[in-house]
Amino acid sequence: MNPGAFRTTPVRPRFTSRRGLPLFCILMILGCAESVLASELSGIDLRVGDAEIRVSGSLKPDAKSMEDLTRGLTKELNFYIDLFRVWKVWPNEFVLGRKIVRSLKSDPIKREYVATSAEGNVQTEKRFRNLDSMIEWALTLNDIQLTPTAGLEPGEYFVKVSVESFIRKLPPVIGYLLFFVPEKEFSLSRNSTVFRLPAGGAPK
Repeated sequence: MNPGAFRTTPVRPRFTSRRGLPLFCILMILGCAESVLASELSGIDLRVGDAEIRVSGSLKPDAKSMEDLTRGLTKELNFYIDLFRVWKVWPNEFVLGRKIVRSLKSDPIKREYVATSAEGNVQTEKRFRNLDSMIEWALTLNDIQLTPTAGLEPGEYFVKVSVESFIRKLPPVIGYLLFFVPEKEFSLSRNSTVFRLPAGGAPK
């Protein structure tokens, strides 16, 4: 080898994978913590009378969801209340449904808690003194009228209640760091027991 020849040495980049990996892992852990929510949709209660079908139920949030609201995250919950007719040979038939959107906003500094419930063009807004009372109101479906029974054909039916949770607004610092946090947190559903409507709409 010529002693006068230049000898090249690979230059290691200043930002190595060893330095970048811990930061990436931290961000991923924080992002997963924001996106995973193990809430529970309680049993669906039906009141099937001679004139109508009414539905009740509630969503029980876990500690992580409560913590998010305490930190000022704005969330939106979409409730779907759907009536299905049961068929033994064919797939279950969707008959009709209602969609109710509940939004929860909290300001931990001002101690303001505001929730809205919207269905179509009708919207109701309520203010609460504490987080617990807002959660109880916003995550409860209390005796919701689904449909009159008079217009339904005889057969077996059940009601499916579904809920989807979305983060609509992140605090500025969290939103800047966790730009990859998924907007949709979770989706849950639960079916009621099957009930039968004979001719005339009176339940059995």
